[in-house]
Amino acid sequence: MIADQAAEQTKLNALEPTVYDLSVPGRVGANLPACDVPTEDLPTELLRDELRLPELSELQVVRHFIKLSSLNYAIDKGFYPLGSCTMKYNPKLNEDMARLPGFAQLHPLTDDEGAQGALALMYALQQWLGEIVGFEAVSLAPAAGAHGEFAGILMIRKYHVSRGDTQRNKILVPDSAHGTNPATVTMAGFEVIELPADAEGGVDLEALRKVCSERADEIAGMMITVPNTLGLFEHNILEIVDLVHKAGGLMYMDGANMNALMGVVKPGELGFDVLHYNLHKTFSTPHGGGGPGSGPVGVNAKLKPFLPGPIVEIVEPAQGDEPPLYGLVMPEQSIGRMKAFHGNFGMHVRAYAYIRAYGAAGLREVSRHAVLNANYVRARLMDTYKIPYPRYCGHEFVIEARLDDAPDIHALDISKRLIDYGIHPPTNYFPLIVPQALLIEPTETEAKETLDEFIDVMKKIAREAVETPELLLNAPVNAPVRRLDEVRAAKQLVLCCRPALPEAGD
Repeated sequence: MIADQAAEQTKLNALEPTVYDLSVPGRVGANLPACDVPTEDLPTELLRDELRLPELSELQVVRHFIKLSSLNYAIDKGFYPLGSCTMKYNPKLNEDMARLPGFAQLHPLTDDEGAQGALALMYALQQWLGEIVGFEAVSLAPAAGAHGEFAGILMIRKYHVSRGDTQRNKILVPDSAHGTNPATVTMAGFEVIELPADAEGGVDLEALRKVCSERADEIAGMMITVPNTLGLFEHNILEIVDLVHKAGGLMYMDGANMNALMGVVKPGELGFDVLHYNLHKTFSTPHGGGGPGSGPVGVNAKLKPFLPGPIVEIVEPAQGDEPPLYGLVMPEQSIGRMKAFHGNFGMHVRAYAYIRAYGAAGLREVSRHAVLNANYVRARLMDTYKIPYPRYCGHEFVIEARLDDAPDIHALDISKRLIDYGIHPPTNYFPLIVPQALLIEPTETEAKETLDEFIDVMKKIAREAVETPELLLNAPVNAPVRRLDEVRAAKQLVLCCRPALPEAGD
């Protein structure tokens, strides 16, 4: 039955007319004005005889792309429990603000005098982000979270070099870290020392004490996520920070999980030296599809001189009724520019609008609701799925998607079956220290009814895994595209207008 249903769906997809099927010679979708300059034939080397472009009306083109866009899954269409990448709802107010002509149409090369409104917004955002995490200064320059990580580790390197500590070439990284952390360490010219997790999912303190004692002269710092990628708060974080500082290293916090901390904990007050923010995660700017992202970095006074620049400062204070004059300034020992223009400015506008709309008390409630939603779902699923670290979680939690009565079913099968129920799968197989991991993050904006529906679906899938495992092994069966071999697809990318019909017997 499942095979027949899947074959029928594939056949229907293949029969959907493409833009080439609708093409009619001579049909046009645009009326261009008469050319008012002399025309010349294109160079023959630029022409391709085999290039066959469809000839369509404007309406046909619009319908084609609207139909394609409706196949895409998005937070505006359904539940998106995608842990580690906080696919939270982007309020439409933020979009309206980013589209204001004074922001959207401002040329990147406008001088400081002509960009005072934009600079004032960036200055306020720097101040607010610094206040939220308890840091001295912030640079908005990095264009993504990994970009911010790179900036943070480069600042740590330059700090040690400026003091003559050139032998410090090791960065401590927990085994539950984001994959970008060890990659960033390597790109910055350091070496990784991996730290194991303890039985409760936190950093193994004995392992940390040992390495800080035996290799203190080599330690440049430590990268750690709080809460960690298991969704668990590091309850020994004060001791961890103290051990690394006493060894002469600096503490870097991966700010990807700030959605659990806003208004509750300030990393700067915990002793961290540097942190990157993901504006496209915690502060609700668009994310996915390759960007745009934004990964500002915040630092304490110790690292402030090394910030990537330029940063926005008040270059002339306010006088009477005249507002202050803002300008772009390079810190005196800056690691330099991170990109050609100043970050992703549209993301700054959206994050500014988000923070302004919620205010300090509202941001605290965001984190409280994110943590409440995650713990509610975790508690409701504990009797069906194994929770490897059964502690109260932050804004996300991990389940071990292995069912004793369904040994042939894996995490991927459960995720594919979720698609059939109209729910986007959570993060699969991460963090790596949990076998068959599913990382679930409901975010703060989802209603209890939505969470209950997700819980019911997850429990139903667990029953299906035992009673009719072929449902999961063949899922998804009612999606526009059936199960793909993701590894092969990534290595052998083939794009076509329609899928090939299955051969007889397939």
